[in-house]
Amino acid sequence: MKGKTIRVTLLVGVFFSVLVALAMAAQDRYTVKVPNGLGFADFRGYEDWQVVGPSQTDAAKVMRVILANPVMMQAYREGVPGNGKPFPDGSKVAKIEWEPRKITDPPFSASAPDTVPGPLKEVEFIEKDAKRFSDANGWGFAAFKYDTASDAFTPVSLADKPPQGNDARCGTACHKLAAAKDYIFTDYPKR
Repeated sequence: MKGKTIRVTLLVGVFFSVLVALAMAAQDRYTVKVPNGLGFADFRGYEDWQVVGPSQTDAAKVMRVILANPVMMQAYREGVPGNGKPFPDGSKVAKIEWEPRKITDPPFSASAPDTVPGPLKEVEFIEKDAKRFSDANGWGFAAFKYDTASDAFTPVSLADKPPQGNDARCGTACHKLAAAKDYIFTDYPKR
């Protein structure tokens, strides 16, 4: 009887040890960041920010939603950047990208299906901090690809398609195209 109790106790102990090890191995996304420190922890709660607008990028075969924190939303409401003023420090953007998925189940039509978000592909962040990112027009960038199998995020790299640097200045060259709009592509559309 005593031997059976010891075996059961050991089995339960091993079982809980395995559970703890698996839990510890699971990624805490708030520890993931790109070189120069920009990461998920800087954008905690982004999932609840207000939607600026959607974006469909056919070339990259993604659909995304662009979110902004309250600082940036207030600037948008005040007319930035159309009023010639820059976004204030503390402005933050989150872009969530998914692979497009067609809905063909009833009541939707197979001949004209709706397109909705499918698997998560990437999350990107942009932050305005003129001192910290003075050599990048005041903006810092981070892009993280999502791996469904591991349920984990990693910084994008030059090996990805499209290739992209993975430090806080990775978006600087691309965003120069929007210099007249304080380096932000997405306008705040009429509601």
